[in-house]
Amino acid sequence: MRFKWISYRLVTIISVAAVLAACNQKPPAATQTTPEVGVFTVKTSSVPVTNELPGRTSAFLVAQVRSRVDGIVLRREFVEGADVKAGQRLYKIDPAPYIAALNTAKATLAKADANLVTQNAQIARYKILVAGNAVSKQDYDNAVATQGQAAADVASGKALLDTATINLGYTDVTSPVSGRIGLSAVTPGAFVQASQATLLTTVQQLDPAYVDMAQSSVDGLKLRRQMQEGRLQTTGENAAKVTLVLEDGRPYTETGTLQFSDVSVNPSTGSVTVRAIFPNKSRVLLPGMFVRATINEGVNDKALIVPQIGVSHDQKGQAVALVVGSDNKVVRRVLVTSSTYGSNWVVESGLAAGDRVIVEGVDKVKPGLLVKAIPATLPATATQTTATNGPNNAGDAQGAASAPAAAGTK
Repeated sequence: MRFKWISYRLVTIISVAAVLAACNQKPPAATQTTPEVGVFTVKTSSVPVTNELPGRTSAFLVAQVRSRVDGIVLRREFVEGADVKAGQRLYKIDPAPYIAALNTAKATLAKADANLVTQNAQIARYKILVAGNAVSKQDYDNAVATQGQAAADVASGKALLDTATINLGYTDVTSPVSGRIGLSAVTPGAFVQASQATLLTTVQQLDPAYVDMAQSSVDGLKLRRQMQEGRLQTTGENAAKVTLVLEDGRPYTETGTLQFSDVSVNPSTGSVTVRAIFPNKSRVLLPGMFVRATINEGVNDKALIVPQIGVSHDQKGQAVALVVGSDNKVVRRVLVTSSTYGSNWVVESGLAAGDRVIVEGVDKVKPGLLVKAIPATLPATATQTTATNGPNNAGDAQGAASAPAAAGTK
């Protein structure tokens, strides 16, 4: 029995020692691997710069047809909404009073002409008589003065005749310009007055057509600064091309040109008016239509572009990107973006040419981590897509362009 107890005790001690030895042994160290990330190397590119603005169309010429004489409208001689030619008669005002006034002016002029003939003949006789002292010098001077008054009466009669002729012509109300005529404000039988400048109708020339856009003074200042710094090349305001999107979302087929930018800023809106002119042969653009205009401002030859999938936004709304540094460690950068170009952001600051931005595997790394950078495989972007003016700081980038960037934000 003693031998058996000692054996059990020995076995127990050996078992405990084996367990303790097993617990003290360290597990084999796990193999640590460096994560791979796909990077996009930033480089400068030539990016078309456009500015999209809301606008309203207006007629090239607007002529308000008003009465220039008093009288009764006898008839209207046009179809409302039709095209009219310059000089075409639109209304006929009762000419009877003006015909009478013209006849009176003619009679007055004839009387003055007859009186002038008499005075001229008398002066001719007085010249001979005064030389022989047959008439006094005073009588001759009075005759000369009377002749001058007769000549003045003739001139006055001619002026009255011209006035009567003009007023009679005003009874034919004609179109001052060629264009499309609107509604008639008067009907036959209405009394119109020159003193009240009675509005009869309106004629508008629709081809070409103007588009007036409101551009913020900040965008205008930014554009001028880019030109001064040489980052934006343009050929001048008059050569800048403008395209339109109509109210139904369809693009307008004709291309317009920029005319001018107003020289003053509206203090209530902080914007300036920019005007463009468009061909409108088909009369698609009607005055007062709402459109969206895109101004091609030039080309930025030094633009830095980054795929949108490599840019996200932090809690402060700042645009941020993860960059692989020269030591292959991840660095967080705060960016300032200005616009989009296809599926890319145009970066104003925060990156430089040659920086490697992580666009694949962003969710696997964090700042300070050592990574292995490999070129990313990205889908081809539409090179014909132009850059549109976007936010001018990182805080605005989230609100103004979060929609296009959301699909690729990690």
